Amino acid sequence: MSGNTVTRADLAEAVFRKVGLSRSESASLVEMVIEEICNAIVRGESVKLSSFATFQVRDKTERVGRNPKTGEEVPISPRRVMTFKASNVLKQKVLDAHRDRLGPLDETRAAE
Repeated sequence: MSGNTVTRADLAEAVFRKVGLSRSESASLVEMVIEEICNAIVRGESVKLSSFATFQVRDKTERVGRNPKTGEEVPISPRRVMTFKASNVLKQKVLDAHRDRLGPLDETRAAE
């Protein structure tokens, strides 16, 4: 995987190495999965990937916002937004990785 960002190409390469499909089949599989997730979200369906996350579409109503520079009230139109909620399994993995990086000395300081 390259740098701090995982790309579609990185995912396809991981499928190629771990599953044994050809590179083009791996890339195609990754594209199909992403496309199916996108289509479901666009249709307004929730997408739940166990042990990873849930993607949902929420409707937000019109509300009054404020321009931070001028303080002027501005209407914010109603819209649909996508939310991402990490699973407890993913949250725990992130927390464990963070604790592993802290080391024993820093962990006691972090608890203070």
